[in-house]
Amino acid sequence: MIRMASNVESISDVQQQILTFIKQQGETTNAAIANQLNVSYEAVRQQLRQLEAAQLVATRKKRPEGQRAGRPTRVYALSATGDHLFPKAYDELAVELIDTLAAALGTEALRQVLALLTDENVRQWAPHLQDKSLLERLEALKGIYLEDDAYMEVDKDETSGELRLVERNCPFLNVASRRPALCSVTVSTLSRLLGHTVIREKRFQDGDGRCVFRVQLNQPVDTDAFRFAFEDEMNDSG
Repeated sequence: MIRMASNVESISDVQQQILTFIKQQGETTNAAIANQLNVSYEAVRQQLRQLEAAQLVATRKKRPEGQRAGRPTRVYALSATGDHLFPKAYDELAVELIDTLAAALGTEALRQVLALLTDENVRQWAPHLQDKSLLERLEALKGIYLEDDAYMEVDKDETSGELRLVERNCPFLNVASRRPALCSVTVSTLSRLLGHTVIREKRFQDGDGRCVFRVQLNQPVDTDAFRFAFEDEMNDSG
């Protein structure tokens, strides 16, 4: 049965059965679903309409192979959103890729790959941060993981002036918990975009329930010279 995604609610048992059958078939028809579930054609049609409205299935008209005349048949397939309701192994694949790269080519090769990811993040973000103050840049970077991230906030200490970016729902937690070197990309990206060294003083990996990125206001970064560093290197430099 489907492992439900966190952002999808109120999918009925019948709809789960329909989605599972479509997944197994690749694409199928209303009649085939009705026959498989032993329910009426009209009942399936209503369920499919709801699933299509929820953007979980997509439909198209298809003429049966070898048939040139007559009306084409409407067929249903999972949309990309619908397909994501089913278990994936993306996390395992990401971990395997990281381990294979490090084992085959060494730590320096991994460093170069993570540096390239950092370069790309900076390339995408830099135009949006031009002419903004440090605080304004930090506010904008609440979207560094997800647009309109409701679980990311800026914390400013009114007494000391210290600035922190607090993330309470890391979208990459499964991989980052096992291979925290990936978090160095975020730390390096923030350091380059903010022009100050950034360190994580609270970490999901340590059981803190959040990641807290503190801006080291007394440690400016030469953005022309600095490209990437692993977290422990940045912490040592502080």
